[in-house]
Amino acid sequence: MSASESTDVILERLMALHPKSIDLSLERLERLLAALDNPERKLPPVVHIAGTNGKGSTAAFLRAFAEAAGLSVHVYTSPHLVKFNERICISGQVISDDELSEILETCEQANDGEPITFFEITTAAAFVAFAKHPADLVILETGLGGRLDATNVIDQPRLNVITPISLDHQHFLGDTIEEIAGEKAGIMKPGVPCVIAAQGTRAAEKALRKHAKEVNAPMIWEGKDWFARSAGGRRSKGDGGILYKGHGVAGEAERSFPSPALVGRYQVRNAALAIASAEALQPDFDISDSAITLGLKSVRWPARMQQLSAGPLVDILPKEWELWLDGGHNRAAAEMIAQHSRTWRGEDLWLVFGALNQRPPLEFLKPLEGKVRAAYTVTIPNEPNSLSAQEGAEAANQLNMNARPVASVAEAVESIVEVAERPGRILICGSLYLAGQVLRDNG
Repeated sequence: MSASESTDVILERLMALHPKSIDLSLERLERLLAALDNPERKLPPVVHIAGTNGKGSTAAFLRAFAEAAGLSVHVYTSPHLVKFNERICISGQVISDDELSEILETCEQANDGEPITFFEITTAAAFVAFAKHPADLVILETGLGGRLDATNVIDQPRLNVITPISLDHQHFLGDTIEEIAGEKAGIMKPGVPCVIAAQGTRAAEKALRKHAKEVNAPMIWEGKDWFARSAGGRRSKGDGGILYKGHGVAGEAERSFPSPALVGRYQVRNAALAIASAEALQPDFDISDSAITLGLKSVRWPARMQQLSAGPLVDILPKEWELWLDGGHNRAAAEMIAQHSRTWRGEDLWLVFGALNQRPPLEFLKPLEGKVRAAYTVTIPNEPNSLSAQEGAEAANQLNMNARPVASVAEAVESIVEVAERPGRILICGSLYLAGQVLRDNG
């Protein structure tokens, strides 16, 4: 049996250790980590990131800045797009099948058949991997929430970061923004600085301030301690660069940086949050403006407003067409897509939509109302929790999106080309699981 097959078999076994995929608690993981000799206490300095949208992009930017500065960085993110190994990056490299299999087996044996969720035991595996390899920094993204998220067993991170918070996962985190922000704020630790993006609501700000005061965590606020804006102004496409005024050793002068390689004006905000985080790591870590500039140009984060340029789906398209992919899955993500779509005026935008059934599809589709020529809906392949193509079409048609269900993304692309009167843009969106499927199938 090959290493990759062994890894797949082990991962499938681990999924059966708990009847629920999500059961927020720290007790099961703390028990397992103790059996593993507490690898979470042997990590390099940790940057812990929570929030609703932008966590992965912010982590990608900070990693790019640190690596451009010559630092060695471990990164833990979720979910993966194509292969589980993507979740665990060791010093810039995705963990190998052989090492992942070995570590998963170690964690499975230490767990000894006790109930534990898949995310908890694989988080333990990441800690074991990171503790084995020296590095300068660990970037740790929460899975869901913060207070009871499996990643929150880190007692003393070097830095906490909180991205914008919006309604999401209400059945786990609470029905209001204030409740959800309170859960996200649970990553704050006494004396550990927390860099916080501007929040869209006073309720979120209030909850974050309240918890920071309770645990005595210093806050570094966007709009108070640091500022950022697109150099091109509010009506620009986001390609005029970033003007940033910070709080760190670089002083209070406004500095100019190039536009990030990740597309979308909202990525300027994620990049700025990462710049503020890099400043907060000084003077322990020397991440210069030149390293930030290099990182902004080299950063990669697949399925976030990614233009596909090759593969079977692209081959279907005539010249002058564009195919885009975005894995955003909640209303806030759709609002960012809608904002970016304003830079695409002059060409028709066609939607290929697939989503999980864990949230109302109208929440995602509403911000895109009136912005698309038509929508084609799909059931996500091999995903038991997928919204059906028919359900997706019914939701889209409540918004007059001229939607119809189809059997696959390829059929959707073919149908769009067949009925379109002129070249346009096709955006595949609605779920990271759909995005991962597209990346697998499209090579």
